Amino acid sequence: MKEYNQVTLPNYSYVFNFESDFIHQKTRTWMQDNWTWGFYYVGVYMVLIFGGQYLMQHRPRFELRGTLCMWNTLLATFSIMGACRTLPEFLCSLNHHGLYHSVCVPSFIEQDKVSGFWTFMFVLSKLPELGDTIFIVLRKQPLIFLHWYHHITVLLYSWFSYTEYTSSARWFIVMNYCVHSIMYSYYALRAWGHPPPRQVALVITSLQLLQMVIGCAINLWAHQLLQQGIECHVTPFNVKLSIAMYFSYFVLFARFFYKAYIAKHSNRKTASTNPDYPLMKSKVQ
Repeated sequence: MKEYNQVTLPNYSYVFNFESDFIHQKTRTWMQDNWTWGFYYVGVYMVLIFGGQYLMQHRPRFELRGTLCMWNTLLATFSIMGACRTLPEFLCSLNHHGLYHSVCVPSFIEQDKVSGFWTFMFVLSKLPELGDTIFIVLRKQPLIFLHWYHHITVLLYSWFSYTEYTSSARWFIVMNYCVHSIMYSYYALRAWGHPPPRQVALVITSLQLLQMVIGCAINLWAHQLLQQGIECHVTPFNVKLSIAMYFSYFVLFARFFYKAYIAKHSNRKTASTNPDYPLMKSKVQ
């Protein structure tokens, strides 16, 4: 480990040139000048996905198998790289400076060029990740509210929070990179024709739920610190916004978990014991 302005940083075995050249002040200035463009991108996104669904109503679905393989492989690789480059700083912060520092001091951007670079890449990546929905629309798969709501709110919140150097984002970014590493790897394997066991999907959704619980807990603690007058580099407005966002995610993911794993399991058990179950199900639909 090495000391930098009284903050202990990880001793990275290798630092890329694009990481060592990272200047956080320039990226913050750029984001402060441009973050509101996120609203325009979201507007275009909404028109494309719902207009696309309308146009695809009477058209055959696109397979896009090869494109989907490359897309998910690229996102999986990016997420794994991001997790590997931000997790060391996160663990170092917890081990050497404690929970308060990890939540309230934005040294992961201001003093660690490696973590800072991948934090900025994380924020920017929320724009191309909107492309996930284009595949759903063109392949005529079900587009649930959770999917597009999650995409647009993460984009807007991430871009806005970067302008403030929200310190609690250290937790959110590392968690998201780690979960996305598994999730996009799962999607990539499925796209390449090597689907993992179904239990993996359950584990991924469970990790997403855990991510939302931790997100709510971190925000509530930061809010409590602010209420007590303890310095924490996150604004009261940002904390309230983040709590509302993470809690809404928890509710939506919990509902998805119930419908995808608990209700379906119950329906399969009913089907195995009731020969009239398929008829009953069709009447309900």
